[in-house]
Amino acid sequence: MAYAENTNNNLNAPAGKREKATFAGGCFWCMEPPFVSLKGVISVTVGYTGGHDKNPTYEEVSSGATGHTEAIEILYDPAQVAYSELLDVFWRNIDPTTANQQFVDIGTQYRTAIFYHNEDQKHMAEKSKTTLEKSGKFDKQIVTEIKPATTFYKAEDYHQKYYEKNPIRYKFYRYNSGRDRYLEKIWGGKAEVKNAEQKKYSKPSVDELKKKLTPLQYKVTQENGTERAFDNEYWDNKKQGIYVDIVSGEPLFSSLDKFDSGTGWPSFTKPLEPENIVEKEDRSLFTVRTEVHSKQAGSHLGHLFPDGPKPAGLRYCMNSAALRFIPKEDLEKEGYGKYKKLFEK
Repeated sequence: MAYAENTNNNLNAPAGKREKATFAGGCFWCMEPPFVSLKGVISVTVGYTGGHDKNPTYEEVSSGATGHTEAIEILYDPAQVAYSELLDVFWRNIDPTTANQQFVDIGTQYRTAIFYHNEDQKHMAEKSKTTLEKSGKFDKQIVTEIKPATTFYKAEDYHQKYYEKNPIRYKFYRYNSGRDRYLEKIWGGKAEVKNAEQKKYSKPSVDELKKKLTPLQYKVTQENGTERAFDNEYWDNKKQGIYVDIVSGEPLFSSLDKFDSGTGWPSFTKPLEPENIVEKEDRSLFTVRTEVHSKQAGSHLGHLFPDGPKPAGLRYCMNSAALRFIPKEDLEKEGYGKYKKLFEK
């Protein structure tokens, strides 16, 4: 099969010395980074395995209909990194006590499993599981499966190296998933969490922001600017989905709370995630207004007014340039799957 270009400097390892390891540990975006920088790891590919349908798509796997789980397939040189070392990294990056769930992600596609490729791998996997059970680290039964490897299907290209292609969204998703906080609690900060992970969101530099944002987006979010009414992207958007911060990706508003205020700017009766909203006093126009910022990125979003519809009577008047809209059908693949249920009623 074709592998993603998640390679280290080990491509010159003799072909006969290359072996495969396959692990499932919940969201495959989070399982890829801990392995890619290990000496002896040649490539890491994210994909689907353990099910019954051929060539499944992300949407089919997410529905649970195919029986597949999100997984990673590692090509490695056993002369440089032992399978037992890979097992150790695997255990230190998952919660092995939950069935069909890893942190905020729930469903059979997020179950944990070790898919062995030969009897030696099976024996080492079983031994490592027994050792972990006796370690006293967990107060619940370890339910991670150990099964023979079946066909591994490479996931869509946009999933490969997601942590590099979409670092801001990845970091925000990972931080809010609770995975790292759990791992630190269990392992005391010794988990093999590398590369793109970090404990809290770090705002990009000015240069990075100017490269990422359009001039208008930069003016609005970083310089408290205001876009033109009736001449912006979302003022009349009637599609279902959520609105996130254009800089950090933190969830801010839902289309379910959007209304036509007649002002020419996207307006909402309430935030989707109130903890992601910060209100500040604004006296810039010789009057007192309530300015709205995002918590993580500190982006200027717009203003809050007390003239919205009842019962709350609030109008969050936002700038489209500060937002990115994610349609309901894209929530899962964009890392906001937990909000799908809002639109399934």
